[in-house]
Amino acid sequence: MQRSTQRILTTHTGSLPRPEPLTQLYSRRSRGEPVDHAEIDRLGRDAVRRVVAAQREAGIDVGNNGEQQREAFFLYLRNRLSGLGGSWQRPSRADVDAYPQFQKMFMQQYAARPGISNMVGVPKAIGEIKYLDAKVIEDECRHFRAVHDQASDKFVEPFMCAPSPGIVALACKNEHYDSLESYLAALGRALQIEYEAIVRHGFLLQIDAPDLALERHITYKDQPVAAFQGFVEQTVATINAALANVPRDRVRLHVCWGNSESPHDRDVPLEDILPILLKAKAGGLVLPFANPRHAHEFKLFKTIKLADDQVLVAGVIDSLTNFVEHPEVVADRLERVAAVIGDPTRVLAGTDCGFDTSAGWGRVAEDVVWAKLRSLSEGARIASKRLF
Repeated sequence: MQRSTQRILTTHTGSLPRPEPLTQLYSRRSRGEPVDHAEIDRLGRDAVRRVVAAQREAGIDVGNNGEQQREAFFLYLRNRLSGLGGSWQRPSRADVDAYPQFQKMFMQQYAARPGISNMVGVPKAIGEIKYLDAKVIEDECRHFRAVHDQASDKFVEPFMCAPSPGIVALACKNEHYDSLESYLAALGRALQIEYEAIVRHGFLLQIDAPDLALERHITYKDQPVAAFQGFVEQTVATINAALANVPRDRVRLHVCWGNSESPHDRDVPLEDILPILLKAKAGGLVLPFANPRHAHEFKLFKTIKLADDQVLVAGVIDSLTNFVEHPEVVADRLERVAAVIGDPTRVLAGTDCGFDTSAGWGRVAEDVVWAKLRSLSEGARIASKRLF
């Protein structure tokens, strides 16, 4: 895993805006409508080429394929795993429940959006979970590798994402396994195929694990925090088992409280989960610190230390607003994080979350996304002049 040895390296959290025709096809497919699968494949491949070039133009050092060939950060698995079927509606969020007027506005906003929902119409586990065909992830990796290697301006390091077994286990209701532990274990074995494929193709693996914070105010909203911490422990153990053959320094773990513009005042504090997150077999943590509810929590690293071999990707760009952060704001945020970590080489500049975690549901206009990433790069340059 690359460190910021001479300057603060820039990265992001994975998903980037998808072309409108591709989003429409993903949306239609999710509703069970007939679609041209060859056209989805063609548009997805073309989108990867476009998004790789756009990241480098914006100054991104550690970039990816933008998840263009996936409809959503975990729901793409319904086309890759056996045992998923039917549908259900996820529980509401505690922070939305607490504000009836906001809840009404929230529901109206999202009901009108064409795209892939991570809350409504989500599949359930109705049979044995197995990875259907490794050729799918192999093809995705090979295409990204070809696009990356053909580029004249390559990433300092490329990465690819795959979801945590925990987000799948809680989002896709269990109606098959006798326990959450058994369900998690099956998902871990299936996802191990993707984890290992990504690393084998020479990419850094980012495990997207919003469940390790988000689910406190969804699945566990009516339970004591200890119950949620137990889930986090269980999921981290499952992730570690799935990473048995993957070197620690090839993995970074992304944890967040959900990519929604809502009160977030029912979020679990980072302090309650950070000691457990640090047990993960990951050489880096990716955490949101531009988020106005959690912007202060980088200070925890004064007392709850990273391991000596770990880096921190600090979210210094908000993925939910169309404000373009001033580069000086970005630089100030990075400098404060570096001061707490005590070593700027162990800090990378990142975004709080993905900009289009489910196709069509991104809240930031595409042209603003690229402006925000350019500001990220400029802010990292300013901070680097001061820190190095």
